[in-house]
Amino acid sequence: MPNPRTAAHPQDFGPPNDRSRIEVSRRALPVACPAPDMVLWNSHPRVWLPLASARDGRLVCPYCSTEFVLKD
Repeated sequence: MPNPRTAAHPQDFGPPNDRSRIEVSRRALPVACPAPDMVLWNSHPRVWLPLASARDGRLVCPYCSTEFVLKD
């Protein structure tokens, strides 16, 4: 299985980081984007998101618009 962080051929790269919603439990806090399972070639600088202090339990990444939702 090819490493998603390095690739010898274009077909080895994973799909773009196009997730629009990620549910996060309180145990997984603090949360950062890009998430560890997002592919490196289509990522952005890591940003920490203060999800625990969000009034409605939702935050959107300012780079990729992935929505993070606190599920408990």
